[in-house]
Amino acid sequence: MYKHLLLAIDLADAEAQHKAVQSAIACCRSFGAQLSVITVVPDFGMSMVAGFFPKNYQQNALKETDKALKAYAEKHFPEDIQVHRIVAHGTIYREIIFHAEQCGCDLIVMASHRPELEDYLLGPNAARVVRHAKASVLVVRD
Repeated sequence: MYKHLLLAIDLADAEAQHKAVQSAIACCRSFGAQLSVITVVPDFGMSMVAGFFPKNYQQNALKETDKALKAYAEKHFPEDIQVHRIVAHGTIYREIIFHAEQCGCDLIVMASHRPELEDYLLGPNAARVVRHAKASVLVVRD
């Protein structure tokens, strides 16, 4: 049914990702699907904000995030599941959607916390991915 899954991971809240990881593993095994795992380093939002950070801050953040994602994948995915790692930089929901389209993913899996009041006003990333993605989206509550 599914050939390629994209699992979005928030490394800042690694414990809350457990159910989403297990769901992605089960789908990969059930359907013989490929798995790509993405984490997104948010951008500064405004270019003038970048001036308050050290010169190579973003490059170093991307390198450290890649190391952290590699360690996370080695710890949480069994050997029979091959994981293609993606470290993106930008607006979280946009990067997830962009890379899902680039990889040809037909299912996006992501964890989501229970909505709070501000989520209804601003819209969490999971809701934005659901609204805008061309692929199916499985949102796993923690």
